[in-house]
Amino acid sequence: MALHPDFPNSPHAILDPSIRWFPADEALRETTMDKLMPPLVAQLRRKVKEFRDGGYVGATETSKSLLSWWFNAPHLLPQAGGTMADFQYYFAQREAIETIVYLIDVVGAKDKFDLMRFDGSGAVSAGMFDETWRRFVVKIATGSGKTKVLSLVLAWSFFHKLYEAESSLARNFLVITPNIIVLDRVYRDFQGLRIFW
Repeated sequence: MALHPDFPNSPHAILDPSIRWFPADEALRETTMDKLMPPLVAQLRRKVKEFRDGGYVGATETSKSLLSWWFNAPHLLPQAGGTMADFQYYFAQREAIETIVYLIDVVGAKDKFDLMRFDGSGAVSAGMFDETWRRFVVKIATGSGKTKVLSLVLAWSFFHKLYEAESSLARNFLVITPNIIVLDRVYRDFQGLRIFW
């Protein structure tokens, strides 16, 4: 699987949807991308890019403030030698939280039918989902910071519920892990709330 020739080296670089990785040779991008990617992904990536490029129009003030703080403000962290280093989120982390904010604040996604609007292929149907409750799946590569994304979602939900009068989000959370190994890792990351620093 090849990468687009314009694919950046930095994991922090903002990626245009047209150069994103997909599971085939680059020569097949124009003809088979829609068959190789989940049906909602391509259109949703384009919409989130427009949302980001437009300054998060349609987002609540709480969401805009948090997104600006996380991705536009400098974050200096102390290093072992007494120096300071700039911390930046990976683009995959940024895009994940931006997508969730977009779906809640702008689209107002409440259920599977709201999400199905992003399926340009017609491959997604309501019968594919047994649940009636809202759920979003964030899929990013191993080691790219899913736990950090989880912390961003929790913080965003907490402050959204606290400051937005009509918020349907929560201020209390239950984190479920698939096994003890992941539980131990998540517990260490969240211990003392250090993941939020």
